Amino acid sequence: MHLTLRQKVAFGVGAVGKDMVYMLSANYVMFYYQDILGLSPSFVGLILMIARIFDAVNDPFMGILVAKTKSRFGRFRPWLVSGTVLNALVLVAMFAAPSLEGTGLMVFFAVIYILWGTTYTMMDIPYWSMIPAITDTPKDTEQLSVIGRTCAGVGSALIQMLTLMFVGIFGGGNDRAGFRMVAIIVAVIFVVTEVFCALSIRERDGETMQTASIGEMFRALFANDQALVVVLTIVLINTALWLTSNLVIYFFKYDFGGEGWRNSYTLFVTVGGACQILGMMIVYPLLRRFLANTRVFGVAVGMSITGYAALLLLLVTGNTGVLTLLLIPGALVFAANGMLSVLTTVFLSNSVDYGELKSGRRDESVIFSMQTFVVKAASGVAVFIAGLGLDLIGMTGNSDEEGEIIAQSASTLTGLRLLMTVLPMIVLLCAIVLFVRRFRLTDEVVRQNANALKERGAK
Repeated sequence: MHLTLRQKVAFGVGAVGKDMVYMLSANYVMFYYQDILGLSPSFVGLILMIARIFDAVNDPFMGILVAKTKSRFGRFRPWLVSGTVLNALVLVAMFAAPSLEGTGLMVFFAVIYILWGTTYTMMDIPYWSMIPAITDTPKDTEQLSVIGRTCAGVGSALIQMLTLMFVGIFGGGNDRAGFRMVAIIVAVIFVVTEVFCALSIRERDGETMQTASIGEMFRALFANDQALVVVLTIVLINTALWLTSNLVIYFFKYDFGGEGWRNSYTLFVTVGGACQILGMMIVYPLLRRFLANTRVFGVAVGMSITGYAALLLLLVTGNTGVLTLLLIPGALVFAANGMLSVLTTVFLSNSVDYGELKSGRRDESVIFSMQTFVVKAASGVAVFIAGLGLDLIGMTGNSDEEGEIIAQSASTLTGLRLLMTVLPMIVLLCAIVLFVRRFRLTDEVVRQNANALKERGAK
């Protein structure tokens, strides 16, 4: 069944709202609770890691619930809508923390963040699981993956570009109040976009989905070696990205410095966000015309590593205050990430057909539930490492009582520069080594798998 234009648009709109919410949490939860509210960065990172362990159980369980759901609205839409509304409420609560200190604030953050992860899973797994369920055409599957990831990049870019600016506008110097208002606005947009998506998407008539126990689900996943390769690759790529995303705001506040550091940060992430969208919408389709997806993946990782290396060179040579120079490597990293986000989703979709041929089961809920888990896990690992790193290098954080930004030591700033460049490069090198050695779903193999499934279905 071919997709209509309305379905494609609705799926993309849903991705915009969904990733606005995710990016607000992933990019600013550390900064909000550590730099503004005063919690230890190591504690914030620890809670994020604990939340990811909880998600390791919650995500597969959510996949089972989706697969077993039977309603006149389909399998996916009830969870998509209910999860969205609940997550929007929790998001507002997370960025509207009550006036607590010490243990009280620590307990509040731990509880509210775990709730946020749980409710986000409720809507994110159904969202991505819809791809194989609403179309059985390989071309439409790849196109829908590209649309979803491209529009998700738009949502992410909007948060990166506008958050601090609107925090300043709505907060009037009170960042706490500013973040609360931004969270409310994002939550409203989130609900509107997902409801539109749910009302527009239609599952295929007569489409069935096999279910399994949690044990059977994990056995099926581990039996799909190509899905595991993609999952591990997504973890590594996103860990590298989130390391930089969580640390770059500290770089602009304490290293780049100046009264206009917010504007400089906003310009940096705006250019980066635009490059991320260009990477998805222009660079990837252009390269895809001439290169296989596996080759495009190598080009994208190479671009990202080159960008990090160039950024490190600028930082160690004392060019930390020259924004125009910093924008060049930043553009490379963001554009590469846009391409990689599309590619990994396509690879994950392709692994569904591979798994069905290998095991006789079409476990799209299993596979796509892992996408939600690994992206959140990667951000959790990255923030945990970032939090430990900030403590180890002696980052004091926040402003003094007069509102002046506290100056950091030279060793602290050097450590910050290394954390946001060298660590991501190491992680990306691990990703490309794993991918080259273990991934086998080339374009030709994908076509063969799709034809084999059609022949099997015709018998």
